[in-house]
Amino acid sequence: MTEMMRAVEITKPGGPEVLQLCERPVPQPGHGEVVIKVAYAGVNRPDALQRAGAYDPPKGASDLPGLEASGEVVAVGAGVEGIAAGDQVCALLPGGGYAEYVATPAAHCLPVPAGLDLKQAACLPETFFTVWSNVFTRGGLKAGERFLVHGGSSGIGTTAIQLAKAFGARVFATAGSEEKCQACLDLGAERAINYRDEDFVKVLREEGGANLILDMVGGDYIPRNVKAMAEDGRLVQIAFLQGPKVELNFALMMVKRLTLTGSTLRPQSDLAKAEIAQDLREAVWPLIEAGKVAPVMDSEFALEEAAAAHARMESSGHIGKIVLKVG
Repeated sequence: MTEMMRAVEITKPGGPEVLQLCERPVPQPGHGEVVIKVAYAGVNRPDALQRAGAYDPPKGASDLPGLEASGEVVAVGAGVEGIAAGDQVCALLPGGGYAEYVATPAAHCLPVPAGLDLKQAACLPETFFTVWSNVFTRGGLKAGERFLVHGGSSGIGTTAIQLAKAFGARVFATAGSEEKCQACLDLGAERAINYRDEDFVKVLREEGGANLILDMVGGDYIPRNVKAMAEDGRLVQIAFLQGPKVELNFALMMVKRLTLTGSTLRPQSDLAKAEIAQDLREAVWPLIEAGKVAPVMDSEFALEEAAAAHARMESSGHIGKIVLKVG
């Protein structure tokens, strides 16, 4: 293994243009960690937030962006069991994915599902960890319930639609174009709502209300979500594209006995992420290997084109996942 590697760093807070190719030392595995020779890295909204100076890495994490990757394990730290050099894996990362090598806890690695290549596998960790922990663990989605996901054509949205459908829920999704709405329907949504000319509150109330809503929009969607929810409904907030501050009438929450909750994945403990990984291995990886669930791919960029990849993501023109080809 070489001593230096190519990576993409954030030179200063700003737009996509602040992402620049650089050379960094190859990381070494700490206790319980592995080093992966990266084949592909996923591109996600938190990467753009970090680039803009609005999402600091956790203490001790790499300052390089990149929260998921796939590749080959090339070094194994002390205390690691069940993973060996030469294994092909995909992994949730604390940071550092935009590089030729990355270190991450071994417990956050999962095998590349049978039938998927490394490019597809790089698209799994961030969205599948997020959807599983928020929709099923925190949100408690059950078969037969009405589930609404906003941003249905995003990486999170395409994953949420497929998993909710696979576990027997009735799925509703919002998206901003006819093409995106059709993509949601193709993935298993019962109803796709074009938010530019339809009101999701009206649609859901006609169906009896949403039992669970997964929202990454925030802003004025929050009070509208409360209106769209069924009695005993749950709202899980995972991002705020329109901002986190809003005026909300909590009387409606009391009358309808609603649960408003949310989470972010990156700051959670290594143990919490390891538990999510184990759940995915047991409950979701068999669905992927059976062909019932698959990552939706939008586009691929070379590592040195990370700025263009961010511009593509922030244009919101994409359907599904964007990846960087590293190895």
